[in-house]
Amino acid sequence: MFSSRGLPTIPNADIRFAKGDVRPAHEEMRKAANGRNLWIVGGGDLVGQFHDAGLLDELIVQVASVTLGAGKPLLPRNITTPPLRLTAVQMFGPGFAELRYEVPKGR
Repeated sequence: MFSSRGLPTIPNADIRFAKGDVRPAHEEMRKAANGRNLWIVGGGDLVGQFHDAGLLDELIVQVASVTLGAGKPLLPRNITTPPLRLTAVQMFGPGFAELRYEVPKGR
């Protein structure tokens, strides 16, 4: 878990704390996952750091049918080169959708 502050541990839980550069933590996560998928959750800035380091394969975005008049962008950076490639759209109930994008390599 990435955190800029010290957090208490939970007995019998395998939770590891990290801060700073995402690359060493990603390598540890990859080893611990042993071939399974990694899931990054924690806000746009954290996801953006993994993208900047070239460590994302896919971006999954879930949207709801609410229009906001203002707000923060999904990611605090533009991901335009190369452009994301939409690979799947799935509807959940009457007002939610999940969009899956491939993150092309070779920036």
